[in-house]
Parts: sequence; structure tokens; C-alpha cells
Amino acid sequence: MEGGVPEADMSAFRECLSLSWKNPYVLRLAFSAGIGGLLFGYDTGVISGALLYIRDDFKAVDNKTWLQEAIVSVALAGAIIGAGVGGWINDRFGRKVAIIIADTLFLIGSVIMAAAKNPPILLVGRVFVGLGVGMASMASPLYISETSPTRVRGALVSLNSFLITGGQFLSYLINLAFTKVPGTWRWMLGVAAAPALIQIVLMLSLPESPRWLYRKGKEEEGKAILKKIYSPEDVDGEIQALKESVDIEVKDSESSEKISIIKLLKTTSVRRGLYAGVGLQIFQQFVGINTVMYYSPSIVQLAGFASNRTALLLSLITSGLNAFGSILSIYFIDKTGRKKLALISLVGVVVSLAVLTVAFHESETHSPVVSSIETLHFNNTCPEFKAAVNPGGWDCMKCLKSSSSCGFCAAASDKLLPGACLISDDTTKDMCGNDHRSWYTRGCPSKYGWAALIGLSLYIIFFSPGMGTVPWVINSEIYPLRYRGVCGGIASTAVWVSNLIVSQSFLSLTEAIGTAWTFMMFGIVAVVAIFFVIIFVPETKGVPMEEVEKMLEQRSVQFKFWKKRNSGSEKY
Repeated sequence: MEGGVPEADMSAFRECLSLSWKNPYVLRLAFSAGIGGLLFGYDTGVISGALLYIRDDFKAVDNKTWLQEAIVSVALAGAIIGAGVGGWINDRFGRKVAIIIADTLFLIGSVIMAAAKNPPILLVGRVFVGLGVGMASMASPLYISETSPTRVRGALVSLNSFLITGGQFLSYLINLAFTKVPGTWRWMLGVAAAPALIQIVLMLSLPESPRWLYRKGKEEEGKAILKKIYSPEDVDGEIQALKESVDIEVKDSESSEKISIIKLLKTTSVRRGLYAGVGLQIFQQFVGINTVMYYSPSIVQLAGFASNRTALLLSLITSGLNAFGSILSIYFIDKTGRKKLALISLVGVVVSLAVLTVAFHESETHSPVVSSIETLHFNNTCPEFKAAVNPGGWDCMKCLKSSSSCGFCAAASDKLLPGACLISDDTTKDMCGNDHRSWYTRGCPSKYGWAALIGLSLYIIFFSPGMGTVPWVINSEIYPLRYRGVCGGIASTAVWVSNLIVSQSFLSLTEAIGTAWTFMMFGIVAVVAIFFVIIFVPETKGVPMEEVEKMLEQRSVQFKFWKKRNSGSEKY
């Protein structure tokens, strides 16, 4: 771009909005591809609510924490495979084909889950959904990025993040809508087939990415699409810049060996891009976001809200805040910049996790005591409590941790008063409810429950506009064209492996060390992430994709980040 790097400021956001009437074709491409993000978000959110009712239908799931984690995490294992294979499919067959294949897998998985007669079949459906989500997680933002004008590229890629959070919000609405319908969780999981089918139809009518077409020698097709994307005064410059970039890539490809991990790491710009891109994706997961999204209703119950419906309703609030944060990111991503936005986000996440740590610590150490008189009133005493040497030292938290087969029946007049430690089954639950009491199996009554909800809300408000969006935007624009599909696959695989580790261990961690210490661990990771972003992540705001590689070649990692750079690359 001979005119230099365009400054991305507030006008970029206004320009993005004006596309709705100036060039609706660009928005059509972005929204159609972004449905992949909607599916990603819907699956993330819907399983958290469906799990509450799956536990009711399948007692094996209710009694085994590892099986609950498996229902959530097996989809993530599928996503790891989908993301890895998706990188190859994106480069070999194109971004459009990858999205259509992802939708087909998601559609099949949704049907299998809705019809599942037992947990193993449900797990099979979750694997298919995971394969589709993993493939779409890299294909959708990549397609949007390569079909977007440079000036609003960040904002349009942020649309994918908005649709992810919008899908999560929609999932909670669907969850609430079906709470009173027979086959509750089957409807929740089966509805996802509809947007997958819609996207298949839409993508069949859309073109392939112009950058991929140029890479495959289909220049005329690529030019025709670029002429629809850019204004007449800009299109010639964009065509020339893209052609030069692809020519260099092709020459490099013809004169070198096949792409390998060793070659990627030996290429300076690719290696630095992978440091930043993969690192951001890993930290995005290890600060705990998907534990909040996958287990949000469970966390609400751990905070002392016993009802499934109440847990879903309160989770809807946090999901709504997540969607709102994504809207903010569309405004700020090209105004504030990727790096600064990520840093602001992480500082807020640290503060929020500190609030959550304190709130859950106070809840766990000040739970209502267990009364022997209240317990004997029901004649269905928890065996561990009955055999206890010192039952007078028991409280609600000790009752729940003593055995998965025990629950706490709170006092009728005031939930914080002494209650009963009883065997956890449907009969006892009904007896407790008939006596106008609340039944707890996941968390205990607490006067600090609202503080935990405030902490969750703050977490979402800070995370969503920054760390919820920035890693996806950075990964869609930081790699050289020839390596973009492969590197995108590596980054997506990294995010799903990290997601799997965190999600598979969250409930077990809360049982082993407590919810408070689990959130403290996430807070420590967030502090480390702040320094990582400062040192390793470059600013790509307003930089044409063809110039990102040059920027990475010039930029060296600066561990003494507090010292100002004197190089010419400082502007990046």
C-alpha cells in the first residue's frame, strides 16, 4: 500500500456501520460466515444448561463428576481434531468448503444428541459437534478476515466474536424456553441443527476467499470478488498488493521444501506470529473463560442459588453481558488497538477473579451448620453424618463434600439457619421441597452469593471486549498468506487443547481444593498473561495484511518492555 498504513480510529467503527447501505455485500459475507461463530457460542452455552437436566434423566451422570466433565469435554476433544484437520482443509479446498463441512458435522451431531437414549450415544453426538465447532472456529474468522476491507477488518472479525457470544445468549434463552417442556435437554441440544442448515444454504451462494483464489492461480475470480469488496478508487491498489504478496509466496513455495513445523519455526515472521497467536489463545482459556460459560449455572448453584431455573436465569444475565462486551469490541478493536485492549481486559479479569476468590472463600467458610434435630426430623440421614464422631462440627459444606450421595435441606424461615444433612435422592428432595425448604447439592446457602454474581458479571464485562475478541483477530491477520491455514490450525488446536484441559479439570478442582482457590489459580495465570501480552504481542491495528509479515520481520522480542524502542518498527 503506497499510501502507508491507514490510521484506525473512531471513523473505522462508523465506516463499518455505514457498510449496511454503502456495501451490504461485505456485511453479507461477514454475517454468513459468522454463523459458524454462532454455532460455536450456542454449543458452549447450551451444554451448561442442558447438563442440569441431563443429570436428572441419567442418574449415572448425576453421581459421577467425571461423566459430567466428559459430556462437556468430549466435544472439546473433537474440536482439537477438527481444528487440526481444518487447517489442512482450509489450505487445500478453501475457506468456504471448510465452513460447509463444519456445518454438516454440527448438523449430524445435533441430531444424534437430541435422539440419544443413553450417555454413550450422547457422547458420540458431542464428538461430531466438537469436530464441526473446531473446524468452524478457525475457518469463519479466516474467511471474514480475507474478505474484509483493511480499515474495518478488525471490526468485522469482531462480528464473529459477537456472534459467538450471541450464540451463548441465545442458548440460555432456549434453555429457559424449554425448562417446562418434556424432553427439555433434547430440545436444547437439537435446536442447534437449524442455524447449521441455514449456514450451509447461505455459504453455497457465496464466493471463496479472494486471497485463497489468488494463491490457487484463479486470479480473475479473485479480482471479481475484490471489486465487490473495495471501492473503485481502492480496488486497483488492493489487487496489486495482493498479487505481489501471492507471487512472493508462490516463489518461496516452489523454491523450498514442504511446510513443516521445523520450517515454520525457522521462519522469523512465522515463529514470532505463532508466539503471539498461540500464546494468546492459550491464555484466553487458562484465565478460565470457558469454565464460566460451560459451567455458569453450576457456578451460580455453587454460589448458593439452588433452583435449576434460577441458575439458568442468572446465567442469562452473565451471557447477556458477554454479548454486550462483544458489541463494545467491535467499536474499540480498531480504535484502541488489539494490544492495549487485551491489556485493559486482563487487568479487569485479575480484579474480577480476586472478587470471586474472596466471595467463594467467605461462602465456603461461613456456610450454615448442620442441626442433628433438623436432620432427624426427616428420618433420612446422610450415612456419613450419622457415623461422624463429632457431628456438632458439621456445616453445609462439609455435608456436601462428605459424599456425592448427600445433600443439605435448608431451614424454612431463613436459609442461613441450621439445616439438615440428608441422603440425596428424589424422595428426599421432594420431602424437603414439600416442607417449603430449599434443597442444595452443589453449593450452600450464603449471604455472599450476590458478591459472587457481581464478580462473575465483572469478569464477563472485562473479558469479552478484549481477551474474548483479540486472540481471534490477531490469529486471523498475523500469519503470512502461505502459512495462514496451517498456523491458524495450530492456534485453533492450541485453544481447544487448553479449553479441554481447563474444562475437564474445573469441577474436579472445585471438589479437591474448593471454588475459591480454583478462581485464585485463574487469577495468577491472568497476571502472567499481562506480561506475555506486553512482551510478545505486536500491534496490528490498521496494518494491511500484506505488511504484517514485514512488521514481524523487523520486530524483535523485547523483554525489557519498560524501555522505549528506538527502531523504526516502533510504530507497529
